[in-house]
Amino acid sequence: MPYDRWDVLTARFPFTDMAVSKPRPVVVLSNNSFNRSHEHIVCCMVTTATRSKWPTDHELVDLEACGLAHASLVRWKVFTLPVSVFSKRIGALGDLDRSAVAARLGQVMLA
Repeated sequence: MPYDRWDVLTARFPFTDMAVSKPRPVVVLSNNSFNRSHEHIVCCMVTTATRSKWPTDHELVDLEACGLAHASLVRWKVFTLPVSVFSKRIGALGDLDRSAVAARLGQVMLA
């Protein structure tokens, strides 16, 4: 489980109204040291949602680096999940996306 900040992973999210789960992409915000020692990963949501818009959404520029096939954005729904729900690493944020998401992280969490 060598996942690190800016990796894009798939996590199996349970539906609250069904006994099934579905893999969804997330961006890792925590570093590998935290992930290993806590056996949890701090993430934020990656979505194709176009019906709603949050002021802090970041539309991903380098989909190929992220391992994503469809236009997607990072949404600041931040959560911690146990490592057991992660399926695989599908990519990582490219340089432009890393810079933009890091700037948003500062605005959202530190400003």
